[in-house]
This record gives sequence, C-alpha cells and structure tokens, in this order.
Amino acid sequence: MPKVPLRAALAALLTLTALTAPAAYADESTAVKVTVNARAALATVPETGLGTNHAIWDTNLGTDQTADLLKDAGMKLLRYPGGSYSDIYHWATHTAPGGYVAPNTDFDTFMRGVRRTGAQPMVTANYGTGTAEEAAGWVREANIVKKYGVKYWEIGNENYGNGHYGSAWEADDHADKSPNEYARHVVAYADAMKAVDPTIKIGAVLTTPANWPDAITAEGDSGSWNKVVLSAAGPKIDFVILHWYPGALDRNGHVPDMIQLTRDQIAKYAGPGSERIGIAMTEFNTGSSSNGSTTQPGALAAADAYASLLANGVFTVDWWNVHNGIGTVTEVEGHTDYGDFGLLSSGSCTSDGTVCEPALNTPFAPYYALQMVSKFARPGDRFIRAATDQPKVTAHAARRPNGDLAVLMINTSSDTSYPVQLAYSGFTPAAGAPTVLSHTNGATAITTTTSGTATTQTLPPLSLTTVVLKPSSVQAGRPGTPGQPTVSAVTDRTATITWPAAKPGTRPIAKYEVHRQNGAITEQLGETSTTTLTVHNLKPGTRYTVNVIARDTGGATSDPSPPLTFTTGTPATSSCSVKLTIQTDWASGYVASIDITNHGAPLNGWTLAFTWPRTWQSLGSGWSAVWTQTGSDVKAANEPANPSLATDATTTIGYVGNYSGPNVLPSVFTLNGTVCTTE
Repeated sequence: MPKVPLRAALAALLTLTALTAPAAYADESTAVKVTVNARAALATVPETGLGTNHAIWDTNLGTDQTADLLKDAGMKLLRYPGGSYSDIYHWATHTAPGGYVAPNTDFDTFMRGVRRTGAQPMVTANYGTGTAEEAAGWVREANIVKKYGVKYWEIGNENYGNGHYGSAWEADDHADKSPNEYARHVVAYADAMKAVDPTIKIGAVLTTPANWPDAITAEGDSGSWNKVVLSAAGPKIDFVILHWYPGALDRNGHVPDMIQLTRDQIAKYAGPGSERIGIAMTEFNTGSSSNGSTTQPGALAAADAYASLLANGVFTVDWWNVHNGIGTVTEVEGHTDYGDFGLLSSGSCTSDGTVCEPALNTPFAPYYALQMVSKFARPGDRFIRAATDQPKVTAHAARRPNGDLAVLMINTSSDTSYPVQLAYSGFTPAAGAPTVLSHTNGATAITTTTSGTATTQTLPPLSLTTVVLKPSSVQAGRPGTPGQPTVSAVTDRTATITWPAAKPGTRPIAKYEVHRQNGAITEQLGETSTTTLTVHNLKPGTRYTVNVIARDTGGATSDPSPPLTFTTGTPATSSCSVKLTIQTDWASGYVASIDITNHGAPLNGWTLAFTWPRTWQSLGSGWSAVWTQTGSDVKAANEPANPSLATDATTTIGYVGNYSGPNVLPSVFTLNGTVCTTE
C-alpha cells in the first residue's frame, strides 16, 4: 500500500461533541458465557510482539516525547525507514529521491529512540533502487561499527506492487519485476549481509493469503509470488513478511487460516528446515477510516487482531504508523474520527483548515488498545484458548509464568453493556475481587480497579476489559512442560505424535495425555506412558491442534506443551479418486477443474459432494455437471444425457469458486456417498 505523509500546519483544535444515548443492559439471564481453557495452549508471547512503524518523513521520529509514549504503550519493536520509502531510501546519504525526508530522522536518531523506548529495531533494506552491497554496508555500519545489534532485516517492502501484476506503487528499478528476480536478489542480499554479520535474520516479502495479488500467477511465471519466492529463496531466509489492512472491522476470524496457509506454503516450498522460518506482520492497520481509524471501533479491532495474530505464532505485529496525518473526518460512535492511521496525533489539519487534530502526540484510541494488549499479554506469557457465546463479545486469555491468568474481553456493541460469566478449565482462581483494567469509548487512559469476581464481570459498550487472576494455590513439585510435539505417518484416520519428555517434579511421571483443541474445549485423544502416541478415529481432511500434558503418580499435571497443528488426508485407496486443479486465481475467486475417476463397479448415475471449509466461500457457477449448493454443501450430479461412469473411467467437471477470506480448499469429496482418495 502506498504511504503518503501528510504535513499540514498546526492549527487550533476544533472540538466536536455528540449526545449519546445511555447504554442498554443485557438481562442477567442472557449473560455472556466466557470459557477459558488453560489446558489448550497456543503461542508464547514473543519479546518483539508489539511493534509499530517509524517513517523518515515524520518530523517527530526522534523526539523523546514520542519514544516515551511508545514505551508507555509497551512497544517492543520499531520498524524503519517507513513503508514504501524503504525502496527509495539510501541510508549512507539519508536521502530518498522522489520523497520527503524530515530533519532529524537519520538512522542514528532512530536508534536513539529505539533504545529510549526499550524496543528492538527492524530495518528494511532498499530493494527497489538499492543493491546488496548497499544493504551489506548498512549492516556493517549498524552492527560492526556502531554496535547497535540490529537483528531483523527485511529485503524490500511490498515489492509485488512494482507493476508486475498490473498495479504499481512500489519503486523498482529492475528491468525484470518478476518474483523470480526478487527471489534471486534476496539470495544475493542475504549472502552479502550475512557475510558481514552472520547472526542477523533476513526476511522476504510475501503476499498475504486472500489479499491481492495472492495466488495470482502472472504471465511467464512458474507460480504465484509466494511459491516462486519461497522455492528460490527459502533456504536463505529466516522469516517472511506479511502486510494486512483488512478494512472491515470483523475480519479477525480470518487470522488462524491466514497464518496456517502461510505456514503450509513455507513447508511446501521453502525446502528442508523450513520450520525455522518465522512470520512477521510488519504492517498492520484496521485500514478503515469510515469505521473508526482513530476512535473506539478501530481500537477494539486492533486489540482483537494483535491478540489473534500473536496467539497464532506471529513474532511481531507492527502498526502503521506512529504518526500519519489527518484523512477523511467523520463522526464515529459519538467522537470525531480523523481518518488518521497513526497511533499518535500529527496535529495536522484538513487542507481547508476547517478541522484540526488534537495537539501533537495526543494518543488516538488504538494507542490505548495496544497498551491494553501489552498489559494483558506480556513477553513470556503463553496464550490459551478462550471463547464466548455472544458474537458481539470476543475473548483472549494468557497464562503467566508465575501461574497468574489474564483474560481480555472486547465488547463491540455500541449500546449494550453485557454481564459475563467466566468459567475456567485447568485453572482455579483465588477468592476475592481480581484486578480489572478497562478502556471505554472516548476514554483517555486505561483505568485499573479491583472489582467484580473471577467469574462475574460487566463489560461496558465499546470497551476493552482485562481481568488479572491469581490461582487459588500454587502446587509445588508439578511435572515440567512437555516439549514441542511433532507428527508423522498422518493418514485419513490416524497420526503418530511424538514429543520431548517432560522433566519430573517431586514424583515420577506416570503418563502423558494428548488433548485436541476444539474451540475453548479440549477432548482427550489418548494417553501413554511413553513419548509417542498414535491417535485413531480421526476425520479425513480435518485440521487438528493438540497439546500434550504430563501427569505424575500423584495426579498432578503439567502445563500444556506448545501446540501442534496437522491436517489429516483422505483414504490411501478407495473406489474413487478425485484431483482438484486450480486453473486460474484472482485473489477473490478461482476457476477449478475436478477429475473424477471411478475405481469400482460401473455407475449409472453419480453425484460428487463436498463441503466448503469456510463460511466466506461459495459456488459461483459450474459446468459439465448439474451443480447445486445448500448452505455450505455442494453437489455436482451427472448431466441427464451422460449418467454412466465405467470402471477406471474419468470424467472432468469444473466450477468457479468465490471467497472473501483465506481460501482453504475443499479436500474431502464423496462419490455416491463414498469418501474418495484426493490426489
């Protein structure tokens, strides 16, 4: 996405007020049920989890006030030199031909602010108009000469936006603008930069699943951007780079599939050892000025997205931007929304001077949202599963190393205050009122109180609420946590799971239990006295996330292992087989063909059936069969004039599929009720 700095002059503040109706209260009988499962572990909160972007066109990049505000918000990573400017910026001369470079924004000034903030830096090397030698020189200056210890280095920014797919906003002087050329240079950059400092981590730009131009194969390419880049540069990189501007405020349900599909691509294309490759979301914003980019709706979506992305293993999520500038001014939920994608006010005005932002560095609502996330989930905490039964309320939870538990609840209703009832599995809260942190619509700070109980709270409209709980007791001598599980021999119905042994506590370990996550509920798949278990009775084509728990001879249990996610296949042999081929994809829909082969007795009439994996998928049209869709279920029946399918005969049908989120393809097909082998 192109980034254009807005540098309007400071002017007087115009205060807009609106009358708001009193909040409605949901009846106690309809209290929202919040379920928290301490046995269902997700990712550990990384040191670099909360981040933001700094831009060289921001006059306030290096000020102490800005650094102190970022520190108070809990920012742990700062990215430089700023979006698309990265591909025109030359660090040695501190110039960006064709762009504006503000005074006092050079690399040393940035690093001074990083240190004052207490964060780590991430630097984007110039791919568009730079060279590998220039990037290596920057590494030398940063880490050898200045001893800054910059660990994370990106190669370019949104380089798929160079015109190769039709739309051009990113500078790229290379005659060849293909993903293959980008990958070739990533290898050269990585070699040159690591020759200077072999400890650094190199990141390559990918497209984000279901976001343009993801999945598109341009003329002359051997595959999509991600396939080509990972196949060629995978062995040389340490992390991949995603950007996400969802626009709508209800897209956080896309996160698990977005990240899993990225991991699947890394595993498929990046070569041996690809599990080392991390995922960084180096630009994120709710991206919707009409829905509240500086007011509470955008803040609620931001907190939800940060928690969701980090819980799914992204090692940094970086807000765009610290300062950005006034945009389209609207009224959102009783407050002026300035259409500004910054965390902090730039103090800028509209071009006609009729509306000005608050004073420079005044925090906008998303600032408090990220501050709340930093208080809810601290580095070293482990996310655990949480869920609610009310669509207007979302919940996240994290377990701290000392045994405490924090629950973040987000009420997106504009007018209803919800009572909630919290239930816990694998955790017993201490008696007494817990610590409660809250941020409400229009508030200019997070309040901290001791109120309610561990099982009952009330969520104001448009609010963020974090409840911090202590356990009723700390059990000494518990088993240690089992190590990261791995999976092998996955079939349609079975999988073998193996894990490093847990360290015994005061008593020997009696057994290990394997638990499957099913929302915020876990179900035990089996147990064993060893460190390997083959689980049975699985469903074909199903994604499973499991944790391992150790139990000692006295019944005490460990904390859950890190999560393992795998997907079952289809039968190795069947009376039918199906091959799904994507012929073309345009990032919101695709054309597919399906080859159906009958390995059984001749058929006089047949129906192929499958179910869309996600609610945002649908059938557009189909051919060579009679196609119907009911709910998420799709059927393709033989055309009346051609009902027969002989033994070992193959027929080909096709369809157009539509999607508005990560496109998890159907993988389980039945022919006349029999599950087919999917090739």
